[in-house]
Amino acid sequence: MSNEHVLDIQQILSMLPHRYPFLLVDRVLELEPGVRIKAYKNITFNENFFQGHFPGKPIMPGVLIMEALAQAGGLFVVKTLDITAADKLFLFTGIDSAKFRRPVVPGDQLMLHAEVVRRKMNIWKMQGRATVDGELVAEGVFSAAVVDKGKM
Repeated sequence: MSNEHVLDIQQILSMLPHRYPFLLVDRVLELEPGVRIKAYKNITFNENFFQGHFPGKPIMPGVLIMEALAQAGGLFVVKTLDITAADKLFLFTGIDSAKFRRPVVPGDQLMLHAEVVRRKMNIWKMQGRATVDGELVAEGVFSAAVVDKGKM
């Protein structure tokens, strides 16, 4: 795997509309257009959601783990289709078979893996897996649509 598809935070910012506090991908490590992506999010105590989830026992909300997987999927689709985020959005259309195996806590590096299950026109279906230190922490099948911003 060559490093030509590794994306740093500046490239990610140019490809996704998400910004603080909702940008949940720090770097893309591997990207095989049309097939799969591997990225990560460093989880720190400074994440704003830890203030309320939960005081004294910080745990990353499962829905945000799924969102991080979807953002990695969005980067994958943008790169695969060679489109820009300026006029397109990658919107969730469904999540199936979501399972959470163990809590994600400050200090973890959340590895995000997504592979294409199916693509039909502008709808993408992907299998997502999130791991910490090689251990599965969450998984699910998510679908999303690529839509024109102007039609929203």
